Amino acid sequence: MEERRYIYFYHKKDPDMLEKVAPIFEMAERYDFTIVNDYRKANIIVSVGDDGAFLQAVRKTGFRDDCLYAGISTHHNLSMYCDFKLNDTSRMIEGIASNENIEVRRYPTIEVTVDKQGTFQCLNEFSIRSSIIRTLVLDVFVDQIHFETFRGDGLIVSTPTGSTAYNKSVNGSVVDPLIPCMQVSEVASVNSNRYRTLGSSFILGKGRTLSLKVISEGNDHPTMGMDNEALSIRHVDRIHIKISDKQIKTLKLKDNSFWDKVKRTFL
Repeated sequence: MEERRYIYFYHKKDPDMLEKVAPIFEMAERYDFTIVNDYRKANIIVSVGDDGAFLQAVRKTGFRDDCLYAGISTHHNLSMYCDFKLNDTSRMIEGIASNENIEVRRYPTIEVTVDKQGTFQCLNEFSIRSSIIRTLVLDVFVDQIHFETFRGDGLIVSTPTGSTAYNKSVNGSVVDPLIPCMQVSEVASVNSNRYRTLGSSFILGKGRTLSLKVISEGNDHPTMGMDNEALSIRHVDRIHIKISDKQIKTLKLKDNSFWDKVKRTFL
């Protein structure tokens, strides 16, 4: 990692945050790193904030797979994506400079194509929900096989790292990020003689394609979420989702694995 010397910091621009990040800038320059204002010129991208800031940093910089991402938490505790604390950033800077106590972790992402209106990347999850007080009906296909017809509030398609977020709140499983896969979880499904679903989350491996066809019934403009950002597309017909070839490379402390984070957060 010694050849990586160009850092872009992603953070809020309010006076309070600018004051907080000033010492980080000074420390980076002291270790001969160059701070750039254009993320396209960086080979290390650092978010300062919380997990939401990290997700935004990845999205706003284009899900780059040719650089390293790192998260600095402004809170007292570390989080799922933030391996470093604002009051102890020396561990990150020293680690990058010397390669000590630092590892590179690769996180799978998913690729979502909505009709012919664009293809989008997600690090946490894609969600689709009814935007009105009425259930949403979706035909669910695995590859080309019709798997089920879902009726309910919506579906969540999560990555392994996203399995600890919205997915977990609807009783989805927590998945090791070493497994490149996506998990499909239901939100308030309605099961009857007409509509029948699996009733539990299911996991699809790399190479599979999940297709969702929206059955209108007056509800053809659902709300769709990409990580922590809404996607403003109306009159949706069909959505295709698969494991992306892109992986997000992040910096982690050697003594802070994914399962360390899960234990610290939930147990």
